[in-house]
Amino acid sequence: MNHLKITSKYISKARVTSQTYKNIAIALVAFLVNVTSLWSQEQPQVSQKVDTTAIKIGDQINYTVTVKADSTATVLFPEKATFMPLELVEASKIDTTKEAYKFIWKREYALTQFDSGAYYIPRQKILVNEKQYLLDSIRVQVGGVVVDTTKQKMYDIKPLVEVEKSNIDWLAYWWILIPLAIIGFLIYWFVIRKKPLTEEEKIALLPPFDRAMEELKRLENSKYIIESKHKEYYSELTIIVKRYLEEETHISALESTTDELFLKLEMLQDSGNIELESETIANFKKVLQKADLVKFARVKPDDSQVNTDTKVIEEVVVKTKESLPPPTEQQLEETEAYREMLLKRRRKERVLVGVIASVLILIISSGVAIGYLGFTNVKDTLLGHPTRELKQGEWVTSQYGFPPIKLTTPKVLRRVETAIPEGQDSIIKSIKTFQYGSVTDNFFVTVGTIQYQQGAKANAEASLQNKLNFLQANGVTNMVTKQEEFSSQDGGTGTKVYGTADFPVGADGATMVSGNYEIIQFTTNNYEQAVIILSRQDDDYAQDIIDRIESSIEVNSMNKQKENKPQQ
Repeated sequence: MNHLKITSKYISKARVTSQTYKNIAIALVAFLVNVTSLWSQEQPQVSQKVDTTAIKIGDQINYTVTVKADSTATVLFPEKATFMPLELVEASKIDTTKEAYKFIWKREYALTQFDSGAYYIPRQKILVNEKQYLLDSIRVQVGGVVVDTTKQKMYDIKPLVEVEKSNIDWLAYWWILIPLAIIGFLIYWFVIRKKPLTEEEKIALLPPFDRAMEELKRLENSKYIIESKHKEYYSELTIIVKRYLEEETHISALESTTDELFLKLEMLQDSGNIELESETIANFKKVLQKADLVKFARVKPDDSQVNTDTKVIEEVVVKTKESLPPPTEQQLEETEAYREMLLKRRRKERVLVGVIASVLILIISSGVAIGYLGFTNVKDTLLGHPTRELKQGEWVTSQYGFPPIKLTTPKVLRRVETAIPEGQDSIIKSIKTFQYGSVTDNFFVTVGTIQYQQGAKANAEASLQNKLNFLQANGVTNMVTKQEEFSSQDGGTGTKVYGTADFPVGADGATMVSGNYEIIQFTTNNYEQAVIILSRQDDDYAQDIIDRIESSIEVNSMNKQKENKPQQ
């Protein structure tokens, strides 16, 4: 029994000792892991590489810097100034990836040099957690381009090229601008300008008494008597006094005879509307009777009698004014309204004269312009026309694609990215496309070049059918096709497929209009060049544009590429 107790005691001690060893081992492993982790955090890995150490002038070297460090590290890469004497073309964004418990930072730099010689990429300073790491410098060799001058062709200096005159029809513009300028001047002169009142207009706007006195004064200063025009003098004298009486006493004096007038004055006297002395009325009557003799019996009184008669009329006007009661407020308003009416009438007359003159000038100038230039030309000059502006604008001559095709167009053709059809990589090497406008516009032109792979051959008929399919895919319908041979300006021979069709217009392409299309294609075993032109049938300017583009096409320019680099 005692033996069993002793054995159990030893076994318990052994178990305790074994557990202690296990705990010590676990602690030792954790310590080693922590030490390794600390060591890895303190020792970032910085490296560099280049894709090549030998380039030609203008080529690029791809220089890559890689940093492997803990995820909490702060990394700063070199900037532009640190690559001198090499030039930094482009610096990529920092690429970060995770690997186990570390991060990898990577940045690429595109470097170049335009002088031949041996250069060194200088030692780069990389900062990791504000600690500096220096990379080794790398030697690169920049070689020049060898030119064999014995095989290089020499060309004479090109002669001066005569520039075509602008197609803008300035005469049409002058026929429009000059009449418009005259009309504008007339509107300013008769409508906008504040024209000063004439003496007659100033007198007409005066109150009746003031106007009568001004007219009598002007009559006295006239040359009627000097020129023995007594009839004219007495006619105006009687008109002045009768008009005054008519305006102030509201009787029809101008159309009345002398006897009728005095009968009306006696009635006014009896009613108490005016109070004139008998002597004044008698003298007034004598003057009017004498005036009748002068006008109808050609009597010529002497100058003193003329002056006396004029003084009598002045007295009649003054006495009538004194005998009249003060004007009421209503009469004053009526007088002011009358003056306003005269001013408005004058203004309307000026506006009417200006409008009539402007309309007459516009009609005459339009008629002359239409007769000389034609209705369509004048209409499009005034309202504008998209293809007319293309025709009369500054045209551009350029080469497009490879192999290059040279032509003159109203606008520079814009490059359009064109992918090689799926499954055609083994046949087609490259496709270049340039165009102006779209199928739904009034005018569309596109230029395309295709270069085939070595050993592949172009199929002219299939290519033409593909272009017709392209138009149909863009909504063109009812195509009528004709075909003929086409010769370019420099002697190139191709095929021209042309005809009529219905084209979609507008953003949605729901409306169709009649138009014309042309496909000009030049094909050899190794490449293909094509020009497609679309226009509207009712466009009077499109055919002139098409003819000019066709006459400028050059395709045999493979030997001219070094003289004039094409757009690719």
